[in-house]
Amino acid sequence: MKKSRFTEEQILAVLAESEAGAKTDELCRRHGINRNTLYNWRKKYGGLGLPDAKRLKQLEEENRRLKRVVADQALNLQVLKDLLGNRL
Repeated sequence: MKKSRFTEEQILAVLAESEAGAKTDELCRRHGINRNTLYNWRKKYGGLGLPDAKRLKQLEEENRRLKRVVADQALNLQVLKDLLGNRL
């Protein structure tokens, strides 16, 4: 997964500016982001505080790690099934 150029603090600061009434085009130009990026941030981080955003990031990382573990287990299971299938 591509690492973001912006930290959670920076993203929340940009969203706070947006909520304070800054114009979207000017805000995007000043921070060097695309409008779609701003809208995605609003959808993902809208209404979150800094502790909530950090917890969300931790949960996403844990979810990625657990998905890798499940994929490894499924692969191991498939290998064992193949080995036992050939013996029968």
